[in-house]
Amino acid sequence: MVFKRLLGSIGVGGPAVDTVLAPGAVLPGGSLTGDVHLKGGNADFGIEHITLELVARVEAELEGGEHQGVVVFDRFTVGGGFRLTEGEQRSLPFSVALPWETPVTELYGQPLGIVLGVRTELGVAAAKDKGDLDPLAVRPLPVQEAILEAFGQLGFGFKSADLEYGRIGGSGQQLPFYQEIELTPAPQYAHAINEIEVTFLATPGGMEVVLEADKRGGLFSGGHDALTRFTVSHHDVHQRDWNAEVDSWMRQLVEHRSSYGTHGSYGHGDPYASGHGHGGHHHSGPGMGTAIAAGAAGLAVGVVGGMVAAEVIDEIGDAFEDEDEGDEG
Repeated sequence: MVFKRLLGSIGVGGPAVDTVLAPGAVLPGGSLTGDVHLKGGNADFGIEHITLELVARVEAELEGGEHQGVVVFDRFTVGGGFRLTEGEQRSLPFSVALPWETPVTELYGQPLGIVLGVRTELGVAAAKDKGDLDPLAVRPLPVQEAILEAFGQLGFGFKSADLEYGRIGGSGQQLPFYQEIELTPAPQYAHAINEIEVTFLATPGGMEVVLEADKRGGLFSGGHDALTRFTVSHHDVHQRDWNAEVDSWMRQLVEHRSSYGTHGSYGHGDPYASGHGHGGHHHSGPGMGTAIAAGAAGLAVGVVGGMVAAEVIDEIGDAFEDEDEGDEG
């Protein structure tokens, strides 16, 4: 309901649409619920369809440098085929399933700087208009949270998060972009790597974790990127020692047991390495949740990135204004 406006395609006096999402962040693969509120204009109108679009602001490497744009990554028709009379008010509830690869926008309630939105498109009398835009908040799945918590407990720090247009070669990626969460190295790995990028590719049955490290060069060798991947399940999150498991993943990167490739605008290299974790209980200690709550070190550092909720909303609006201008051109 952030950007309500009358439908410009049918002129002043047309119906207005206002989509209200249920409060709180949603999970990847979970249900997005809410209501579409319609208010009739100064005449009767046939509503052909009401469509929700999931949109994301992504980065792409193009000639001339890096550019940002808006990508629609799913669409749902939630109503239509009725007549909205003059001045009539009508509300239509909806419930749709988010893609499992939907990016995470927040961690422990703190925004990561990822910009997602839900855009409502109203089809009226053979015309359509992008009539309403709302910010979408997504929290991590339990296994994603456990892995990020382990990185925090091991001493890694949050640097940034973004969405990259393109595909990760050899993966089961479904969306046209992927999320990268960039971390600064823990002290025990700072001698070997400059930073590490974490990508989650979730499915109903589990999740692929893609790790890419920017490795430091040696006395007689230059730096390079190291890539490795692991598959984890949604079902044994609380039975695994994630600190030990994530640490073993990092050792594989540092000790040259990973596969190598370069990171380009259309994804990572194809080699695939799998790994399985250790059993046991999750280590106790001041994890990322505690760190964020206290504003301490770990992945809490920089997690807000200077962006508050209102600024996120403004950025969504700016992104779509830019896109609309491009469509008109």
